[in-house]
Amino acid sequence: MWAVALMGFIVKFSEITLGMAYRERDPETGRWHGGFYWYVRRGLGKSWKWLGIFWAVILGCAMVFAPAVQANSVVEAIRVSFDVPGWIVGVIFAVIMAVVLVGGIKSISSFAEKVVPLMALAYVIGSIFILVKFGSNIPHVFAMIFEYAFTPMAATGGFAGSTVMLAIRWGLARGVYSNEAGTGMAPLAHSSSSANHPVKQGLVQSLSVYIDTLLICTCSAMMVLVFYVQDPETATALNGMPLVQMAVNNSVGEAGIHFITFAIFAFAFSSLIGNYFYAESNLRFIKGDSKALLTVFRIVCLVIIYFGAVNSFDLAWNLADIFMGLMAIMNLIAILLLGKWALAALDDYSAQRKAGKDPVFVADSIPGMPKTDCWHLEEVRDFGEPPVKEYLDKAIETDYVGLK
Repeated sequence: MWAVALMGFIVKFSEITLGMAYRERDPETGRWHGGFYWYVRRGLGKSWKWLGIFWAVILGCAMVFAPAVQANSVVEAIRVSFDVPGWIVGVIFAVIMAVVLVGGIKSISSFAEKVVPLMALAYVIGSIFILVKFGSNIPHVFAMIFEYAFTPMAATGGFAGSTVMLAIRWGLARGVYSNEAGTGMAPLAHSSSSANHPVKQGLVQSLSVYIDTLLICTCSAMMVLVFYVQDPETATALNGMPLVQMAVNNSVGEAGIHFITFAIFAFAFSSLIGNYFYAESNLRFIKGDSKALLTVFRIVCLVIIYFGAVNSFDLAWNLADIFMGLMAIMNLIAILLLGKWALAALDDYSAQRKAGKDPVFVADSIPGMPKTDCWHLEEVRDFGEPPVKEYLDKAIETDYVGLK
């Protein structure tokens, strides 16, 4: 996962920058739309439109089954804390999500928006406390990481290389699921940013890869591995969310179990909202604003939430991994073909920074770049609020070669 995060930084920068560069504005609503389909269609040409449509369909499938993962995690967490049957949790979770989808209680979404960052901060602080408290176990933890990464196991037929491949396989799957780098999903949300240069948004959002995977996931891993060092027999018998809960319980007592339960609920709920946003955006792209189709899709999402709550942990994860992998393959192909324009935008950004300017992107300044829908000097008045004045003032002052 660490290796994925280091590589994912580059990939996420490229996809966010391309998403911003090739975004389009809806003439009816004035909202910006951008992401995989838009940079494939404009950057690679209309002959590649089929790839954008295929990706959108796969994303729809992924976002239908992804809620099963979140629901399953919540069920497992609540079962350990309060011993509530999974079907009851599934029904409650589905009802809460249904209320959000019909817009009945906006305060729920607002609650998640405020609570999740605080929970993430508390989670990191708690993890650091545990690691400091049991600092003497840290050398043993790192010894385990390398021992089990390279030592042959009976399940792999005694071939050391196969153990390494298993580590890579799970690291890739969980790393990508953690930070979404390379899947093409993140640009769907970030292309609506008001940043006046695509690279600004690309750099800021690339940092999220480190926060998600190098920080949050490492905290979880270290707490669990400390638990393994202290009580290997109990730890080996657990899996998934109960393993994390009991790891925290081992360090701080029963209160830790309930804290993890609340944190998982907050994280899962916010993820559900984000995943649904991705799916609905692509559904509207494929079939327009079909209210009947949108209603059917919402019902399917709620059914899948319940499905994830009452079915096995492995099934939920395997379905999510398959669709996320397909999306990543298609997106990486597009980035490989279009990445030079993201790097050209980075060069443009760096040149303006060195000149002491607040970088402003004008696509015409990059020779050979496939035509974008926005970022043209003559169309700057249509750029939209709030960055109009800053963008206009800076663009007029620009004196680099491409605009002379």
